[in-house]
Amino acid sequence: MRPFPSALVVACALYCAAQIHSQGEATETPEANPGRPTVATPATLTPVGYLQFENGALYAVTSSEFTKQLGINQVTKLTVTSRLQLLVLSGPYSYTNGAAQDASAGNHPGDVDAGLQVVVLPGEGLKPTISLSYFRFVYSGSAPDTDIGSFRRSALFLFSEDFGRFHADLNGIFSEQAGSGVRRGQFGQTLSISHPLGPFTVSGELWHFTQPLTKGNAVGNLWALSYPVRKNLVVDAGLDHGLTSSSTQWEGFAGFTYLLPHRLWAAHKLKQNSK
Repeated sequence: MRPFPSALVVACALYCAAQIHSQGEATETPEANPGRPTVATPATLTPVGYLQFENGALYAVTSSEFTKQLGINQVTKLTVTSRLQLLVLSGPYSYTNGAAQDASAGNHPGDVDAGLQVVVLPGEGLKPTISLSYFRFVYSGSAPDTDIGSFRRSALFLFSEDFGRFHADLNGIFSEQAGSGVRRGQFGQTLSISHPLGPFTVSGELWHFTQPLTKGNAVGNLWALSYPVRKNLVVDAGLDHGLTSSSTQWEGFAGFTYLLPHRLWAAHKLKQNSK
């Protein structure tokens, strides 16, 4: 099977956006809504009609699957209506050292997954935003997995709410994993709390995933710092520490979220009837 041509899709999207911008009218650029760098995904969606790219690098050490691993990850999001968002997740590059299997060492691509996210309850006032999400693998990469593993399909419950100046993202995750001719269900929970600190935002997170193929549990604690360079460009960096023996012990990451500043299609203009 050939890898999913994610680079080609991104290039075509950038070209279309440039063409539309050259013909369209100027509008104010909305703010990006980053889903990284935490494990938890926000229940809120990105601005309607705008492409958002979330790109980053992750360096992990001391795992049951490898000694060291450097990987590039990329997420493309497009919200088509106020309640529906399409997503593509990919790991275009990964270098592994000290893999559990010699055949897995070296340069390898990661998985490619596609999915959607639907807002069930839009947040307003004291009401939280609640969403459901579904993903399915499109291409199974050859890169060794981290302690969370790869899924064939995954369903998520997402909750987001503001409590004063604190923002909380809570996810409940159910995934199907396969290995050695068997399939097992994986359960995960993540809770991320963020708070502004001057121009920066500090995020702390606690996450847990079962490891059904090895009958273990992966638990980790993540801390990250993000900074909005512009409304549509946010950079981030942080560390994650595994709290169980079967978890990857240390992971360092950095990346950015970029919202293309031009809408891919014209916004609908509501006609107001004069009284």
